[in-house]
Amino acid sequence: MRLRTMSLRTRVAALAAICVGSAVALVSLAGYLTVRSSLYEQLDTNLLQQADSLRNALASVEQLSDIPDAIFGAADIRVGLLDGSTGRGVVGGELRLGADELAVARGAERWSLRTDQRHDLRIAAVPAGSGTALVVAQPLDTARATLARLGAVFALVGGAGVLLAAVAGTAVAQAGLRPVRRLTQATERVATTGDLQPIPVSGDDELARLSHSFNSMLSAVAESQERQRRLVADAGHELRTPLTSLRTNLELLLASDRPDAPTLSEQDRHEIYDDVRAQVEELSTLVDDLVELAREDAPQAGHETLDLVEIVQRAVARAQRRATDILFDVDLAPWELSGDANALERAVLNLLDNAAKWSPAGGTVTVRLTPTGRGTAALHVSDTGTGIADSDLPYVFERFYRSSTARTLPGSGLGLAIVAHAAARHGGSVQAGRSPGGGALLTLRLPGRRAVG
Repeated sequence: MRLRTMSLRTRVAALAAICVGSAVALVSLAGYLTVRSSLYEQLDTNLLQQADSLRNALASVEQLSDIPDAIFGAADIRVGLLDGSTGRGVVGGELRLGADELAVARGAERWSLRTDQRHDLRIAAVPAGSGTALVVAQPLDTARATLARLGAVFALVGGAGVLLAAVAGTAVAQAGLRPVRRLTQATERVATTGDLQPIPVSGDDELARLSHSFNSMLSAVAESQERQRRLVADAGHELRTPLTSLRTNLELLLASDRPDAPTLSEQDRHEIYDDVRAQVEELSTLVDDLVELAREDAPQAGHETLDLVEIVQRAVARAQRRATDILFDVDLAPWELSGDANALERAVLNLLDNAAKWSPAGGTVTVRLTPTGRGTAALHVSDTGTGIADSDLPYVFERFYRSSTARTLPGSGLGLAIVAHAAARHGGSVQAGRSPGGGALLTLRLPGRRAVG
């Protein structure tokens, strides 16, 4: 629980200190044990060499009794002679001899080494003639003092290493987590103020890529918010006119029912009713279009296999019922794709309605569906109207865009935007141009494959 409450920077610094401290401790322990083993091994080797040298230098081991103890004291050693038959020692310097030395004196062992813990001595014994053993001992205080100093040095080095690791870990954590801190601050800023400004990015590591991804997310959110603001503003502008007219007509009808108000004729009343009905239908159409466009964040088109010919034919039948004075010339090549049948039919119907609206009475709307040979099929819808002005061509698929000549005609300016939206959802595209006859030519391209059978 305590670890969870620690900051990430503290955890990184602590982890670095623990790892380095553990490594330093293991290295120090290994070094201490290695030096300790080497020191004692060297001490044992020196003791055996001193014993051999002393045994070879003396004409007889009995000469040991003639050597003053001060000489051995100056050499920091103690020397003694052990009689194997009696088990008693003739000692130059005080020594307590044991079973190991007695075994050497009696010939059972070639040499012996042991530690006298009580007197803190390291004792070596070598044969010194028949039934005797030469014993050499050296105090361990020097070796133990050396090991104590070495242990202190290792402890100091280990402690300094841990402190340096903590400092280095803190510095690395601060530098490495700086992009994370910027991301945290940016997230808090967005949550508090709604400010979607991107954060600065430096480097090309994983944190830099995370920052780039965060900035991309901020850009997408900002773009989505801007689209929503434009949609609300444009929708409010488009809704204001029919709502104002509808409210005026309703107020006029209500006012005419007052006793002191002028009476409306039956013809005027029917005209107002027709006007109200048309305004309600216009509002319903506008609301339906807005709902369709508001589905931009809906899941992409599914994997249901669709026959585009059937979809176009259903849309043509609906368009013919709406525009009875327009001739539809249809020629469709078989084509299949995966997608949303309702969205595609709505898009095709919008193209047909737009063409019928701009065609004069008795005019012809030409519909052609042809494969392009590049994995897509093109649905061409052309009319016999006046065509689209060159200045309007880049904007005809934008929301609520209406040319100056179209502002007096019914519509909301959302039909072709819905077409562009459906095309994008299905991985396709739309394009506006002029037909050979001078009218408008709108092309919807969709990926898919030629239908078989």
